Amino acid sequence: MGMALTPPIPFHKASIGPDEINEVVDTLTSGWLTMGPKTIAFEKEFAQVVGTTHAVAMNSATACLHLALKAIGLKAGDEVIIPTTTFVSTAEVVTYFNATPVLCDIRESDHNMDPTKIEPLITKKTKAIIPVHFSGIPCDMPAIQAIAKAHQLAVIEDAAHALPSTLNGQWIGSFSDITCFSFYATKTLATGEGGMATTNNDEYATSMRRNRLHGISKDAWNRYSDKGHWYYEAVDNGYKYNMTDIAASLGLVQLKRLHEMHQKRCAIADAYTKAFADHPGIEVLHPAPNTQSAWHLYVIKVSQRDKLMATLKDAGVGISLHFIPIYNHPYYQNRYGYHHERYPVANGVYERSISLPIFPDLPMADVAAISDLVLANA
Repeated sequence: MGMALTPPIPFHKASIGPDEINEVVDTLTSGWLTMGPKTIAFEKEFAQVVGTTHAVAMNSATACLHLALKAIGLKAGDEVIIPTTTFVSTAEVVTYFNATPVLCDIRESDHNMDPTKIEPLITKKTKAIIPVHFSGIPCDMPAIQAIAKAHQLAVIEDAAHALPSTLNGQWIGSFSDITCFSFYATKTLATGEGGMATTNNDEYATSMRRNRLHGISKDAWNRYSDKGHWYYEAVDNGYKYNMTDIAASLGLVQLKRLHEMHQKRCAIADAYTKAFADHPGIEVLHPAPNTQSAWHLYVIKVSQRDKLMATLKDAGVGISLHFIPIYNHPYYQNRYGYHHERYPVANGVYERSISLPIFPDLPMADVAAISDLVLANA
């Protein structure tokens, strides 16, 4: 106790060093800035690390989710089951198809989709389930996949928080039909903007690769390289979702540093958890024994959430809230008629949750000081 704060302490700061800078400079001087050889190399290395056949790089996880749903053939009028507590992009991509996001309440223990509440939501219109690995803690994928298999549903994992997360020693990214990762600036691997979709399904991979670049028959970098040809055909109604080699340059280096950065996140999470262990007014999230969390977020629950957030903010500590449930957003309320009474666990979690700073370069002295401030005001 008694550690002094050294504000301001940001909620997040990307861990960018000379290796990342040098790799980006190399790309800038190479003359190839858009999707090219470094993007392809990043895809190959990412697939090897995660343990999947294909990895398809795009400019965001939202783009990955969109093209994943397109790959499985989502159509207008279909339904997709998603968790109540997630970022709006998980619901947003479903609406792109004039399909309906169906909300499933979460578990108190880990804020993940509650598998026991999925089956009552399944109808003849249900096409897929999108589990979200909240904060990096893996969902109960065996239970979710068993339900999906019984009802012949696709499973597309939203793994924006889950790199590197594992379940029974297997990396998240190699379980389901398609898994979508985020490389946004605050994520465990940061390229500024970016995402990756992984799959073992050749047809899904082909569909996503084609549709990330306007639905054309060949990738643009192939067309303009010395192996390319001027002729191409648009064989689908695609989008402009490709990653650039500038972003991939960051990704290549960050991927090599992934274990190092994860170990630092684990140390911070462990320090927080030990500090709060004996305080009856602070609830922490505990990954299941057979899982490893990426610790993208460190979330606690307290009864006086707003008061604690104000105290931390006044002390110069960056904090956040993950997430405002989908049914609380006006657009989704108005369009789909969601009622918060249907989601009691999500309601309680939302009212008590706060996300504390956790990033690789956060000094342990600041972790201790933040912990002291929380303990004194929870």
